[in-house]
Amino acid sequence: MKVLIADDDPQLVRALRITLAAHGYDVVAAPDGAAAITLAAKEHPDIVLLDLGMPHLDGIQVIHALRGWTSAPILVVSGRTGSADKVDALDAGADDYVTKPFQIDELLARLRALSRRSGASVGDASVTFGDIAIDLSAKSVTRAGERVHLTPTEWRMLEFLARNPGALVTRQSLLKEIWASEQVSDSGYLRLYMSQLRKKLEVDPANPRHLLTESGMGYRLVLD
Repeated sequence: MKVLIADDDPQLVRALRITLAAHGYDVVAAPDGAAAITLAAKEHPDIVLLDLGMPHLDGIQVIHALRGWTSAPILVVSGRTGSADKVDALDAGADDYVTKPFQIDELLARLRALSRRSGASVGDASVTFGDIAIDLSAKSVTRAGERVHLTPTEWRMLEFLARNPGALVTRQSLLKEIWASEQVSDSGYLRLYMSQLRKKLEVDPANPRHLLTESGMGYRLVLD
C-alpha cells in the first residue's frame, strides 16, 4: 500500500518513512502543498498523510484539490489542536485527524482503519462488529442472527457511518446526509438518533464500544 506524506518537517518525514516502511508501506513524500498535489497525481497513493500548515498551499487547499479527482483516504496529521481546525479539515474532505505529537501506535491504527474503510467503500456489501451484521445491499441489520428494526432515519445514520468505518464523520456531514439540507443545523437530532442506535446495537448503551462520540466533532463507527 502506497502512502503519500505531505509535511514540511524533514525530521518527522524521515521518521515516518522509516517506521511505515518497516510496517510494509510504500512511502513517497512531498515538502509542501503544491508538491503534494503534483506527486499525488503522479503516484496515485492509497492513503495521504497531510499536514495543514505547509508552504505554497496549505492543507485545506490540498484537500480540496485532491477531492476533485481522488477518493483516497486523507489522514490529517497536524499540530493544530482546535476543534474548528479539525472540523474545517474534515468538512473539506479529510477522513480523519491526528494531532501532533502523536503515538505511532495510534497513527498505525488510524491507517489500518482507513485501509479497511477504503476497501469497504469499493467492494464490501456488509459490515460487522460484535454480534451485529449490517447488510448494505439489503439495507438490513441483524443482531445475533435476529433482525433489528430501524427507523428510516436511524438506518440512514448507521449506513453513512458503516460506509466510512473507522473514520471520523462530522456532525454537519451527517446532518446533510440525513436531511439533505444545508439549513439543518441542530445536532440534538443526531444525539437522539445515536442514543436510539446504541440501545438497539450496543451491549452496554451507556458505555458504547462501537458507536462512539468524538466530542465537539462527530461520530465514529469502530469495528472489532
